[in-house]
Amino acid sequence: MTDATPPPAVQLETERRPDQNRTRAATLPPPAQPVYVLRGHNSPIHAVAIIRHNSRLLTGDADGWVSLWSLATKRAVAVWRAHQATILGLKEWGDDNIITQGRDARLVIWQLRMTDEPGLEKKLPVEGTSDDPKQPWMLHSLTVNTINFCAFSVCSDPGRTLPSHISQGVRQVDDDNRGLLAAVPAATDGQIDVFHLPSQYRLSTIPSPRDAKTGMVMTVQIFHQRDTLLLAAGYENGDVALYTYNSSSASWVPQYHATVHSQPVLSVDVAPSLGFFYSSSADAIIAQHPLMTQNEAECSLVRSSPVREIKTKHSGQQALSVRSDEKILATAGWDSRIRVYSAKTLKELAVLKWHKEGCYALSFATMYEPQKLLATEDDAVDDYGTLTADQRREVRVKSTHWLVAGSKDGKVSLWDIY
Repeated sequence: MTDATPPPAVQLETERRPDQNRTRAATLPPPAQPVYVLRGHNSPIHAVAIIRHNSRLLTGDADGWVSLWSLATKRAVAVWRAHQATILGLKEWGDDNIITQGRDARLVIWQLRMTDEPGLEKKLPVEGTSDDPKQPWMLHSLTVNTINFCAFSVCSDPGRTLPSHISQGVRQVDDDNRGLLAAVPAATDGQIDVFHLPSQYRLSTIPSPRDAKTGMVMTVQIFHQRDTLLLAAGYENGDVALYTYNSSSASWVPQYHATVHSQPVLSVDVAPSLGFFYSSSADAIIAQHPLMTQNEAECSLVRSSPVREIKTKHSGQQALSVRSDEKILATAGWDSRIRVYSAKTLKELAVLKWHKEGCYALSFATMYEPQKLLATEDDAVDDYGTLTADQRREVRVKSTHWLVAGSKDGKVSLWDIY
């Protein structure tokens, strides 16, 4: 079920002073509205992810239901109950696999190819359940700690982490034939486990920062910066830390540790090309931190300071996401607003208001040039004018600058910005 509205230009939500010129105020355009609203879930949306070159959208709710939507038709192409508790995270793995995480302490890899979609259940949670729903094929299931509501993070395995005695016979399922690294909170407060997928082998456990009572791990991001593997983490006490992986010693080296927030950190995301990572919290602060990559010999862990921080006056920025071009980032707030900032300066650029209840999840589309999307399954297409109507729609959808937000009201808003 969808609700479509015309796509207006993004405008700031503004507060005009009483003494402002009335003529000028009268000429201001109305506040922006979402391009589409998806209404398929009965419970709050806790995870969203735009996948498959911006052609599909994953949404997950508090009852464990996952919906896969076509962004071209705005209709569900697969619906299944992936978990028996709240969905915490959703990711894609190549073109054939989906990874889901629920509060039922499971991380699950599903096989869901585009060719599988016609045979899968499409009845949305708001429409009731079917007697014999057809769901994707479950490939792997890993037990993880989910007490603290922390979503998992994944990145490609650089190929040097898995011991040879484990790598032999491992069934790989990604295109690079190397697997993934998945970061999740460990069972002990303040520690982080890093697993290899699909082998489910635990590669390492990152200890909590020294001389700090961090409490639980609240958010993690594992990622690459050039040839370096890094992990950023946010903790219950408001601390933020950064680690790099030393392949020689097979250990994680602390690089940065700062106390920025007065409340638990809710989200971190990274801009590797800019050299920053960001944190948001239950307090009103958004912070920009340096991606420090000293080697182990040079590293002396001291409490550091962020590059910059802003006090937004809006407590509870539940989700923070950086767009793939690293020009902007967005936050989803408990006050139901979505705020867009410059990734370089943290200057507020726009406030998007539509939802009536708090927003919990965000996802940006990957930025593509339309020319790079001119392809069919059979051959490359150089001229947009030679495409069929369906192919043109697909190219437009994939090149749209989507920003997707999921809310406590169970609705998912789609915005086209910048």
